[in-house]
Amino acid sequence: MRPTAKFSISFGLVTIPVAAYSATDTTASVSFVRIHTADGGRVRNQPVCSLEDVEIPTEEIGRGYQADGDTVVPLSDEDLDALPLPTAKTLTILAFVDGGAIDPLQMDKGYYLSADGAAAAKPYVLLREAMERHRRVGLGKVALHGRETLAMIRPVEDALVMQILLWPDQIRPMEGVLPEGEAALGTKEVAAAESLMDSYGELSEDDVHDHYREALEEIVAAKLAHREPDFETAEEAPAAQVMDLMAALQDSVRAAKKSRGEETGAEPATVTALTGHPARGPAKKGAAKQSATKKTAAKRAGTRSAEAKKSAGTKKSATARTTRTTKATAADKAAKTTKATGRKTTAAKKTASKPRRRAG
Repeated sequence: MRPTAKFSISFGLVTIPVAAYSATDTTASVSFVRIHTADGGRVRNQPVCSLEDVEIPTEEIGRGYQADGDTVVPLSDEDLDALPLPTAKTLTILAFVDGGAIDPLQMDKGYYLSADGAAAAKPYVLLREAMERHRRVGLGKVALHGRETLAMIRPVEDALVMQILLWPDQIRPMEGVLPEGEAALGTKEVAAAESLMDSYGELSEDDVHDHYREALEEIVAAKLAHREPDFETAEEAPAAQVMDLMAALQDSVRAAKKSRGEETGAEPATVTALTGHPARGPAKKGAAKQSATKKTAAKRAGTRSAEAKKSAGTKKSATARTTRTTKATAADKAAKTTKATGRKTTAAKKTASKPRRRAG
């Protein structure tokens, strides 16, 4: 890599010469060129002088500062080098702060810093080690690419990294961005959202892969080969819809666990209807399940009732048969007793009617 700039870091009375290398590569991103749709010809931006209306070469292009109206003040490299700024050749560290105090919205382009020369190696390692152990980052100002800017110096592994920061007045206010009115959240909804956050796993290599660029390159290759593009079939993401927030959170937790191969259980989602919005989609499914459960329970209750009636009828029938049998047995016994009594009575009458013999 070639350094984009060279300057010194001022750390108290310690000066560290460094070279800055671009830490990012934007050439790998997708870029397009403009073409004429009628014939496919390239549309180019030609450097044309507004006064002479002719194209001019690169070596005749300079810089200027547009003042009021159409007035442009030319500025040469000598003019910029003569600026009385201590940051023109030096990054002066102004403070050491906690890295979490820096708003990520302020972070711009990043640069790797290397020690420029053998004499700079020891103070370079000293600054990196001190910030690493103290858990602090350095804030300073430096003139880079023709303008002064804020910069943050932080240790990353065995190197120092410089992050360009935007000025505070370059961060736009949030007016018109926040939602209108207050959204009342329940503790269960917040807990469900936290549970969903915990269910997310770590990023994989496939998650940080540029699939858009890969698909675009396949389209270009297919057009060059006069064939149809070959894309891998992917699951279509469900369309976003207004639904019960609590049910959506619980379904999301189960989907996240299922994607990692974890068992989710068979407990259905609890549906909590939002104020002013009837539950739709999954809520109907839950209601259908509840209705089916009620019908099943009623069917089982009816079966048990029929079985109970049948059992009660069987018991009554058995009792009736037992009663009839008992009555019949008692009647037979009574009849036999009556017959026996009748025979005894007849015999007694016959005996009484016979004449007694006299003793003689």
